[in-house]
Amino acid sequence: KSNYFIKIAQLLDEYPKCFIVNADNVGSKQMQQIRANLRKSAIILMGKNTMMRKAIRGHMDSNPALEKLLPHIVGNVGLVFTKDELTDVRELLQENKKKAPARAGAIAPCPVVVPKQSTTLGPEKTSFFQALQITTKITKGCIEILNDVNLIAEGDKVGASEATLLNMLNISPFSYGLVIEWVYDSGSVFHPKILDINDDDIKQRFMEGVRNVAAVSLNIGYPTAASAPHSVVNGFKKLLAIAVETDYSFPEAERTKEYLADPSKFAVAAAAPTAAAGGAPAPAKEEVKEESEESDDDMGFGLFD
Repeated sequence: KSNYFIKIAQLLDEYPKCFIVNADNVGSKQMQQIRANLRKSAIILMGKNTMMRKAIRGHMDSNPALEKLLPHIVGNVGLVFTKDELTDVRELLQENKKKAPARAGAIAPCPVVVPKQSTTLGPEKTSFFQALQITTKITKGCIEILNDVNLIAEGDKVGASEATLLNMLNISPFSYGLVIEWVYDSGSVFHPKILDINDDDIKQRFMEGVRNVAAVSLNIGYPTAASAPHSVVNGFKKLLAIAVETDYSFPEAERTKEYLADPSKFAVAAAAPTAAAGGAPAPAKEEVKEESEESDDDMGFGLFD
C-alpha cells in the first residue's frame, strides 16, 4: 500500500493530465496489450477506489485541485496519466478495443441490428425466430432472414434469447476497452466530448456571441465595439437618404445623386462588364466563319478545276 501511495503521488506530480477510464469487461490479457501499446504515450494506474481516494486526499495539500477527481472515482475505474495531446491518447485508447459476443444480462453499449441474410441454420430453428418476431423463410433447406432486425437498443439489457441468437449467427456486436468517462487537465475536470471541439467551432461560437451583442446593442441604443460598425453604416445610410432628398451634398453622396439624376448610367455601368466578358469570343467566331468560307472556296475551286 505504501508503494502504491508513493507511486500515485509521483504520477500526480509529474503528469498534469489524466483520463478517468472505465474498465468493465476488459480482461487481464487485453489490459496487458493496452499497457504495451500506450507505454510510450501514457501510464495506466488501476487499483481499489478507496486506495485511490485516500492517495488523492493525502496529496491535496500540495495540489488542492485534485479534490475535483474524488466524485468521479466510482465503479471499476482507473487513471491514465499522460503528457501528450489528449486527443492523440484518446485515439490510442479507442483503437485498443476488442470485439466480444453478447452475454445475457449485459448492458448494450451500442444498438444491435441483425442484417437480412441467409443463415446456415436448419428449419428446426424456425420457432426460435418466431419467438423473437423475426420474419424468415426456408431457402435451400436453411433459414433466411428477410429484413434487417433492430434486436437491441443502446442501454438495454441483453436477454437470453437475443444473446443465443447472436451467438448462433456468429455475430459479436460489442467491442470492449477502456472507456473514457472524465478528463482531468491542470485542475479542470470535463467531459470527453469537449475534446471534439476544434478551432473552427470556437470561432463560430465567438462570432455568434459577437452578433448577439451587436443585435442587443443596436436594439437598446447602447454603443459597443461589436455594434459600432453597424451604427456607422446605418448613420451613413441616413445621411445619404437626406442628401438625396435635399440640396445638401457631400463627396460620398455625389455619385448616388448622379445616378439618380440620369438613370441611363445604371444601364451603361451594368452593360460595361457584360461587354468586357462577352466581347472576347466574337473574333473567334468570325475567324471560324472565315475559315469555313475559305475551305468552301478551296473546295469549289478544286472541283471546277
